[in-house]
Amino acid sequence: LRNTTNFVLAYFSLQVISARRTFHVSPPLTSGPPEFERVFRAQVNCSEYFPLFLATLWVAGIFFHEGAAALCGLFYLFARLRYFQGYARSAQHRLDPLYASARALWLLVAMAALGLLVHFLPGTLRAALFRWLQVLLPMA
Repeated sequence: LRNTTNFVLAYFSLQVISARRTFHVSPPLTSGPPEFERVFRAQVNCSEYFPLFLATLWVAGIFFHEGAAALCGLFYLFARLRYFQGYARSAQHRLDPLYASARALWLLVAMAALGLLVHFLPGTLRAALFRWLQVLLPMA
């Protein structure tokens, strides 16, 4: 997953470099034609959420379940890739992938929080929580 993450971030950066050349926007300028600004904003928006994604992915993988966290992380990266590509086309095309990536990130946050809660609960409270969950979710 680490390599996939690096490739996605490298792809975003290369797209900004390509847009700078296409639309003749030299660094350090961050404004130019709307087409360039959409590509630049998409890359910046993805970079802003990256630390939160990595932290929740790491905690969910350690304290909840490694496989579930990895699957959720792959879905998040795919949604972010679709977000980037949609935003590069038009601002309206970014919304559905943005909502999908937000749901994946919230799911990672929930898995991390639940994993931490169960890990740090005293044994008697943990057993009571599991009994309560079995009553609440009889199929689990």
